[in-house]
Order: sequence, then C-alpha cells, then structure tokens
Amino acid sequence: MNEAQRKGCPEWRVMLHGFVDGELDSVHAAQFEDHLATCAHCRAEMERVRAVREIIDQEGVKWQPPEALRSQVLSMLSFEETAAASSLPLPRRVPIWRRALDFIRQWSFVPSLAVLAASAFLFANAPSQTLLLQDQIMASHVRSMMADHLTDVLTSDQHTVKPWFNGKIDFSPPVSDLAKDGFPLVGGRVDYIGDRAVAALVYRRHGHVINLFIWPAASAAQTTTVHDGYNMTQWSDGGLVFWAISDVAAGDLAEFESVFRAAARA
Repeated sequence: MNEAQRKGCPEWRVMLHGFVDGELDSVHAAQFEDHLATCAHCRAEMERVRAVREIIDQEGVKWQPPEALRSQVLSMLSFEETAAASSLPLPRRVPIWRRALDFIRQWSFVPSLAVLAASAFLFANAPSQTLLLQDQIMASHVRSMMADHLTDVLTSDQHTVKPWFNGKIDFSPPVSDLAKDGFPLVGGRVDYIGDRAVAALVYRRHGHVINLFIWPAASAAQTTTVHDGYNMTQWSDGGLVFWAISDVAAGDLAEFESVFRAAARA
C-alpha cells in the first residue's frame, strides 16, 4: 500500500491488525468486513499481513536481525529501565508496540526478513513515553474538573498547602501563591499518574484552571507543546519534574512557568 492509499483509509489501517489478530468486537469486525468488500487496497494489505504471520509460524530458516534493529530494541529497553529507576510514570496498558518488544526480547533470531520489516514498522509507529505521559496528564486535568475534585485542600495560603502534603507523598513540593503575578493559588491535591502518587497544585488565570503536577525524577529537557487542544509545559528543577497544563493561552502558561520558577528559587 503506497502513501496515498494509506492516507485514504487511515481508520481502517488501524483496525486491520486487530481484525487479523481476532481482537475486534463483533460490531467493528463486521464494519471492517464491509469495508474489505469495497477496498482492494485494504484486502491486499490484509493478505500481506497474513502472509507475514504464516512466515512467523514456520520453522527452519532463521535470519539474524540487522545491527540497526538490535540497537534500536536495546535503546528502547534501556529507556524503560531508566524511566523505572527515575520513577517516571509509566502507563498500565500494554499496547501492541510493547508486545512487540516482549516478542523480540524472547528471540535472539527473527524467522524472516518480512518479520523484520513488520517489526521495524511497529517501532517506527510506537508512541513515545512522553506522548503517553501527556495523555495521562491531560486525562487527570480534565477529570479533576469533571469530577468536581479539583482540590483536596482548598486554600490560597501556601503555608497551609505545603505542609498538607506531609505523609501523603514521599517528597516536599514547592508551593507559592502567585496572586500578585496574576496566578492565584487555589489549593492542592494528591493525584495519581502512572504508578505513583504525585502532587497537584491548582492555580487560576482569568477564570481558567492551571494544574501543575510535580514528582521526583531525573532532569529532563524543557518541553512546551499543545496536546489535544491543551497547552502543556514541562521543566525540571531540584530533582523534581513539573508539568503544567491548561487551556489558557500559550503565552500565559509560559509566564506562569517563569513566575513559579522564580518564586520557588526565592
């Protein structure tokens, strides 16, 4: 399937592997079968995937994977180990790219060059740990407002919020009321991202909520991005990582980061 054809059936291309693996529910399986009846390109792609599966099941001929693929696998495994050691939150779900890692970890040789191509495709399209982390942060931000659970301690007094975290998390987050800079402190709560409890400080900017998530982690490069319509910024300081998320303008969030970092160092 060439690039133009892939762009023409993006949603079906995502469902194709689930259909071949028997992982679709009956409704989506029926929808995909209806699509196959009218799309020769997807039928050809499905046959190609099935052919790869047949090759995987064969015994006998084995091919040593190229060094580039081996290096990429080892690099990703090393990232996982580093992330775990630094308490970087990891998702609970086990997506297809993780199953691919487990598969290759168990085999020192891969049965065919076709399988190598399939493995390379999985790695090329694997979501990064950063994107998965952003998904969790966005979900926590939205959930905090939908569930009417924005704060566990509701006060603008930073000297009340900071000690409130004692005994609830295993670190002491910096807390500052930034009302004089246009970002009043609303309160704080304990949230859960990945596999650990994190501190969440809540600020407002012209009626908009800013959630600031904090937890211990190794230093990381500063990141500013837009994720599903929300502005996000990340920075590290003093052995802690900070993720701020809000629907305020990007300039306002950048200003918030600047005044918070200045107050934390004061």
